[in-house]
Amino acid sequence: MLLILKTEKNMKKILVTNDDGFESKGLAALVEALKPFGHVTVVAPTMEKSACGHSLTLTRPLRFVELDDDFFKLDDGTPTDCVFLALNKLFREDCKPDLIVSGINKGANLGEDITYSGTASAAMEGVLQGVPSIAISQVCNEHCNSVDEDGYALAQETIATVVQKIFNGTFPLPPRKFLNINIPPIKPHESKGIKITRAGSRFYGNDAQIHRNPRGVEYYWIGLPHLDWHENDSHHMSDFEAIFQNYVSITPVHLDMTSYDDISSLEEWLK
Repeated sequence: MLLILKTEKNMKKILVTNDDGFESKGLAALVEALKPFGHVTVVAPTMEKSACGHSLTLTRPLRFVELDDDFFKLDDGTPTDCVFLALNKLFREDCKPDLIVSGINKGANLGEDITYSGTASAAMEGVLQGVPSIAISQVCNEHCNSVDEDGYALAQETIATVVQKIFNGTFPLPPRKFLNINIPPIKPHESKGIKITRAGSRFYGNDAQIHRNPRGVEYYWIGLPHLDWHENDSHHMSDFEAIFQNYVSITPVHLDMTSYDDISSLEEWLK
């Protein structure tokens, strides 16, 4: 089945997804913030897909379930599936969206966590498919249980500012690069503004809790480590530093993972 979405002439088209599932409050807050800027289409996973990375579903079929006009859940897909199939089946080749926005994620996507993130991976897929893309995440206190609609106010203000700037001009990055936005857990009036940052280096532990079911069989829960990071001498502020100083962090991310500084040394090593 090929679905062709129709929009008013000259209206901007925005594709929205997330990794928290189609019922998440962050997704609803994002859609509300983006509605003034164009025609919003939502394709989101049926269930939470946090930390699924840039994964495509290759071993089972997937199905669009239309819940409302231009609102679909993908049963049972990843954020990358959502973007891949939406671009190939919901939009004509000559009528792709002008922008993809993934979020608002409940929880941080800072430093190397970008590689785990389903939220960031949806933006990765977007730029691989040639569409300018943004990932936006709400950093939480404790375990994110306290984030409600009001808790996304600064994120809504930020994405509105960024999208308006993009649509009034151009996307600020070349192909195959996306914006990774993280929002500190504060009210809008407490924010010090926006910082353009580099991805920091996080401390990683082994927070895996062991439990036993009533039959005595062991099982494990992988936990959420604290947001601790390595300090370094870079003159660019890290995303961690920005968040903990009450700035919104915007990090340009590119998909070329080549370590160019090491090519020459590896050539020498191979001789």
